[in-house]
Order: sequence, then C-alpha cells, then structure tokens
Amino acid sequence: MLRIVILLTVSFPGFVANAAAQEPVTKEPVKTNARPASEPAAKPEPFDKADIKTMAGQCVSLDTEAGPIEMELYPEQAPETVRNFLNLSATGMYDTTTFSRVVPDFVIQGGNIWTREGGKVSKEMGARARRTIPDEPNKILHERGVVSMARGDEANTASTNFFILVANSPPLDGTFAAFGRVTKGMDVVDTINKAPTVDEKPAKPVRIRKVTVSPCVSKPPV
Repeated sequence: MLRIVILLTVSFPGFVANAAAQEPVTKEPVKTNARPASEPAAKPEPFDKADIKTMAGQCVSLDTEAGPIEMELYPEQAPETVRNFLNLSATGMYDTTTFSRVVPDFVIQGGNIWTREGGKVSKEMGARARRTIPDEPNKILHERGVVSMARGDEANTASTNFFILVANSPPLDGTFAAFGRVTKGMDVVDTINKAPTVDEKPAKPVRIRKVTVSPCVSKPPV
C-alpha cells in the first residue's frame, strides 16, 4: 500500500536558549517604546542569489557507502526547492547523514540532518535544518529515478528531507515538489532500497559520506 512520504519532526530541547540571563550590575534605563531585538539574519549561502541558468548548470554527487549517486536538477520547475537543495549540499549539511527511511519498491529517503555521524549537529545547523521552503508542485512526473522533496501533512513544511523513487508513483504527481533526476547510480539506489528494513527503518542505514556540487559535464554531440 502506497505510503505518502512524510517528514518526521524531531524536537531537541537542548537547543533552546536559556532565557534566565544573569542581571548586570548596572544598566541603562529601559525605554518604554524600545524596539524588540530582532533575530540575527540568516547566514548567506552560496546559491542565495543564483539565477535559474546558474542553478540548472549544477549537478550533485552523493558519495555513499553503497556507491556514488549523481543527479541533475530542474530549477525551471522548482527554483526554491533546487536553491535549498544546492545550498544544503554545498555547505556540507548533508555530509555524513543517512538514508534513514526505505520503503521497498517505492523510495529511499535521505536528508535528515539529525542522522549526522556522531550526532554532530550544532545550534546553527539545527536552526538551518528547521527552516522551511514553499511547496512547488509542478509538471515533473514522479517516475523511477526522480528526486523529490519530502514534507509533512501541512503545506509548506519541506525543509531538508528528500526522496528518490525506485518505481513510478503517479499519486505523488502535482502534490510533491519533484526537482531532479538520478543520472548515474540507480543500481546504488536499488541496492539501498533492497536492504533489510523494519517499519521502513533500515536495519543498517547507508551513510552519505559527502555531497559535492559541481558544474554538470555536457555530453559530447552525437
């Protein structure tokens, strides 16, 4: 039975800042009409201002424990989804994470930042992992090899989790933001998908050692 790909939300209380700051010995009078302190601006990322053409020229390689997976991206159909994926890839957020959800004959799902090796997730990384992007359903069909963005039940809740289809899945068309396609390494995807699982959790999750963003290599003319 087809299961909708759902992003699991994990709460980490340890990342909540301590509001009980120590009172200074002396301080200036508080203005009754003082502006509230604004949150610090998000740190700029490599593809924040990239245009469609620039993003379309980038390909992503996943160096996994099961072998390499390469993919091309389609910013023409899902620009903010691709921008988010490229930024996460280029800044190392996906490095050492695992494919933490596997549904046999359906999908493999990765991108859960909380699966980083050794649980090494800083406060800044945690905040970045919780940043959401708008839904971008489009005309790309959810076919074997397509890469799409996972999200929760509510709209606009996609953040970092993505999935790769091992079989066609028309019910996902026009609902989830498909944004890329595997160009090399579907044999690796199949290997990951066929590994033993318990309730969609791999018995031994395959780890992504490193994710690399680089210009796509153009095929020579025939």
